Amino acid sequence: MNKKKKTLLSIAFVVAVVGIGLYGVDLSEGYLRVSELNSTQIRPGAEVNVMGIVKTGTLDRNPGLTSFELKDEEDANSSIRVEYKSELPSNVAEGKKVSISGTLVSENILEAKKIVTGCPSKYTE
Repeated sequence: MNKKKKTLLSIAFVVAVVGIGLYGVDLSEGYLRVSELNSTQIRPGAEVNVMGIVKTGTLDRNPGLTSFELKDEEDANSSIRVEYKSELPSNVAEGKKVSISGTLVSENILEAKKIVTGCPSKYTE
């Protein structure tokens, strides 16, 4: 193989690896913290991505609707009520960090369409 073909093949390989690595990653918009959501001028009806912690004592599971308070990791005074009508992921629990994509119904209520949690750690102390 000549030098030009090797260079093109190397570039194609790097592009393929990057493409595979980014497959399924949502690059459209970052996640806001709850305090950022409360402090911005986002209006009801807007699609938002928010991350925070499920506030202890607020997780309420009922058939057809699960609700809880999502609090900011850094600002304990910032929270928003989350309502979710689908099957809740099994590892969602009070005190756990979650990322939520959904629609802002009002300035105090977020209707979640997707809830993602981190994977449980394989390691224990």
